[in-house]
Amino acid sequence: MTLYSCCLILLLFTWNTAAYGPNQRAQKKGDIILGGLFPIHFGVAAKDQDLKSRPESVECIRYNFRGFRWLQAMIFAIEEINSSPTLLPNMTLGYRIFDTCNTVSKALEATLSFVAQNKIDSLNLDEFCNCSEHIPSTIAVVGATGSGISTAVANLLGLFYIPQVSYASSSRLLSNKNQFKSFLRTIPNDEHQATAMADIIEYFRWNWVGTIAADDDYGRPGIEKFREEAEERDICIDFSELISQYSDEEEIQQVVEVIQNSTARVIVVFSSGPDLEPLIKEIVRRNITGKIWLASEAWASSSLIAMPEFFRVIGSTIGFALKAGQIPGFREFLQKVHPKKSNNNGFAKEFWEETFNCYLPDGSKNSPASTSFHKGHEEGLGAGNGTSAFRPPCTGDENITSVETPYMDYTHLRISYNVYLAVYSIAHALQDIYTCTPGKGLFTNGSCADIKKVEAWQVLKHLRHLNFTNNMGEQVDFDEFGDLVGNYSIINWHLSPEDGSVVFEEVGHYNVYAKKGERLFINENKILWGGFSKEVPFSNCSRDCLPGTRKGIIEGEPTCCFECVDCPDGEYSDETDASACDKCPEDYWSNENHTSCIPKQIEFLAWTEPFGIALTLFAVLGIFLTSFVLGVFTKFRNTPIVKATNRELSYLLLFSLLCCFSSSLFFIGEPQNWTCRLRQPAFGISFVLCISCILVKTNRVLLVFEAKIPTSLHRKWWGLNLQFLLVFLCTFVQIVICVIWLYTAPPSSYRNHELEDEIIFITCHEGSLMALGFLIGYTCLLAAICFFFAFKSRKLPENFNEAKFITFSMLIFFIVWISFIPAYASTYGKFVSAVEVIAILAASFGLLACIFFNKVYIILFKPSRNTIEEVRCSTAAHAFKVAARATLRRSNVSRKRSNSLGGSTGSTPSSSISSKSNHEDPFPLPASAERQRQQQRGCKQKVSFGSGTVTLSLSFEEPQKNAMANRNAKHRNSLEAQNSDDSLMRHRALLPLQ
Repeated sequence: MTLYSCCLILLLFTWNTAAYGPNQRAQKKGDIILGGLFPIHFGVAAKDQDLKSRPESVECIRYNFRGFRWLQAMIFAIEEINSSPTLLPNMTLGYRIFDTCNTVSKALEATLSFVAQNKIDSLNLDEFCNCSEHIPSTIAVVGATGSGISTAVANLLGLFYIPQVSYASSSRLLSNKNQFKSFLRTIPNDEHQATAMADIIEYFRWNWVGTIAADDDYGRPGIEKFREEAEERDICIDFSELISQYSDEEEIQQVVEVIQNSTARVIVVFSSGPDLEPLIKEIVRRNITGKIWLASEAWASSSLIAMPEFFRVIGSTIGFALKAGQIPGFREFLQKVHPKKSNNNGFAKEFWEETFNCYLPDGSKNSPASTSFHKGHEEGLGAGNGTSAFRPPCTGDENITSVETPYMDYTHLRISYNVYLAVYSIAHALQDIYTCTPGKGLFTNGSCADIKKVEAWQVLKHLRHLNFTNNMGEQVDFDEFGDLVGNYSIINWHLSPEDGSVVFEEVGHYNVYAKKGERLFINENKILWGGFSKEVPFSNCSRDCLPGTRKGIIEGEPTCCFECVDCPDGEYSDETDASACDKCPEDYWSNENHTSCIPKQIEFLAWTEPFGIALTLFAVLGIFLTSFVLGVFTKFRNTPIVKATNRELSYLLLFSLLCCFSSSLFFIGEPQNWTCRLRQPAFGISFVLCISCILVKTNRVLLVFEAKIPTSLHRKWWGLNLQFLLVFLCTFVQIVICVIWLYTAPPSSYRNHELEDEIIFITCHEGSLMALGFLIGYTCLLAAICFFFAFKSRKLPENFNEAKFITFSMLIFFIVWISFIPAYASTYGKFVSAVEVIAILAASFGLLACIFFNKVYIILFKPSRNTIEEVRCSTAAHAFKVAARATLRRSNVSRKRSNSLGGSTGSTPSSSISSKSNHEDPFPLPASAERQRQQQRGCKQKVSFGSGTVTLSLSFEEPQKNAMANRNAKHRNSLEAQNSDDSLMRHRALLPLQ
């Protein structure tokens, strides 16, 4: 059974070796063998396998110069290690390197070779087989390139715990140690690259992009991670497409249509060069320009794409490149390559033929009759010059430095350095095994592995704990996921002015070790958009919203597609593309453009504004006129009219009017707490004092004229002290109201923000509208009572209470304050104070004018009427009118009584009053003469009744003639004294009071 198994494995190995003949591998013997997987070709020829005959291995096409350079980097590193006296002394490393042709199938063929050799060694067949050409098992594999290929290889190698160290596979899926147990890499994880791409888009303030990804384990996870990062940054994706180098023409056309019709100018591409090449060719054919390409490191420096004929379409490319390393002596090693000197490198012959476009005679494959279709490059890699038909034979003396190919481009060694680092990582793991001290090893009980019989899983164990310093002085250690954390360089494609080739200008870097927000650095001055422009292209779904506006959502559209909505009043935005407007502080309001907040306009009834000035002038005018009237009354205080109007109360009344006019000034100016608490009580108390004086004055005269014969009690009751007491009591009620108001709910200054948004009205908060209502209501109640008495006494002598004028003044007062209520309720802000000031001034001017202007006119301009005779004549006339009315009433009563008895005749009552009925004086005197005669002889008044006119005559002589005048008056007026003289005597008795 063992022999049978041996034969089976040998057959498998023989078949595998046949598929990879001497010209399809690079192989060298050694104590320890390292495997290698490199894309020497970009793909395989399409071939229909109809299975009518035994299937043949597919042919690899399109030579990859950079892939061959990477292979050379591995050979150089192994030879450098073998020459080192300190690293693995007395040990020789060998290699077995295969071409993956950038396909999974070819890579798996090579991987089966590694696995099969390891299984043969594990069977210990040396005692059964004499294998002189026996090659030791492969203890580690360097490769592969693409993430999709490495995924397939890792699944197979992981079954046997053969360590795989990739130099270019960056898919984040490969960090899953549960699935890929033996996979490690010297290239950073794509997760950082996807984050860096999103950071670049955010840096240039783009938010509307498209994505394209290779349909493999490299493109799909990379673009998925980018979507996650984009979503966090509010970056919207317009389209997302998958591509492959094996996509048919119809699929490529469909993707190009999407790109052409999209409004997104930035296109993020996670792909390799070979997968992207068909798409770029179609875009170039259609001449779709104006796009910005954001390239992953797999094609950012690919010579398949970075071609001068493609530059007009993809010249605005910004991409990521791995950090370049330094490999001393590598340039000279590359220049030494020659088919005759590279016996261990079966790829050198084809390289020479592709480089110089010739053929070596001993190769049937490359004979003149053969046709070569080698052309192209790979991701960041180069490709051979396309040739076909017949080639001339190679001389072998060609100079490798005379030809420009990607093979000799050693200025930026990125993938090549990763290969170099991968080989050294394995060598240092072997060195750790070689120098291991028993008892301090990594295995059971601190044991160490035997370097001469080392197995792959032991090397994997040491790789996971690897820690060494590379030739650039950097620390190398794989993390728990088998990754090396590295930084990226950011490159921009420029067109060389010297030879027109595409050059990669480094314009920034991305440091994954830095804090978030500080990882990206870009030098914008070095970037050329489209190869010549310095202006950053625009790639947003909507134009930026300027300060003063915010982004508004459009229904059915992505969040990046928005409309700009003006900030509402009271809100602002001071930045571009604001998601929301900020509210201004309470005392601020947005400016006209809503870009900032400005202090709100402060409004109150100011002294300096025209309205305030006008009201102030009217108040001052009222104070001046009241003071003038008070001065006139003081100067002429002993004249009859002043005395007849109760001068003491008139003084108090004028003082209260001064207070009324003055109280209006408290409503003007910026309200303060003290002015708010003073103005309403001052107004209320002043008006109550004024109305109280008028009320007492009017009521006193009315009571006197309608009372019976005055006694000493009446004189005492109607005295001056009682009048002031009544005024005080009426005013005291208002004072009590004000004190309660100020104690329970005192008014205060109030900044009102609610009436108008952009204005702060500084007003007085009255504290209690009920208290204000009581204050005004009590004032109006007194005014109503005063109006009632004034109306009732409208026929009394006008010298006493000016009843008609007081009645009119009360009417004005009521009209003003009744109008005040709706006006006060319907206004706001400073106009509330203005309305109240107008009401106070109107009422005050009405009282002043109606009560005092007539008296001042008589005092100043009609002094002839300001005499005692005029006053007494008016008083006596009223007395006679009352007496005559009483006599006529009694006469009518007597006549009716006589008529009812039936025995009396219609006799008229006798009277000593001189009367003339139904005729006038035939010789009337002029008015001035009549007035002079009356002043000399007395006064004569006519009293008209329904049945005639009675003429009353009184004479007033000098004091020495008073006795005679009194006797004559008694004689003339002795009209039924016993029955009808009560009223006359009452009014005569009142004269001394005036």
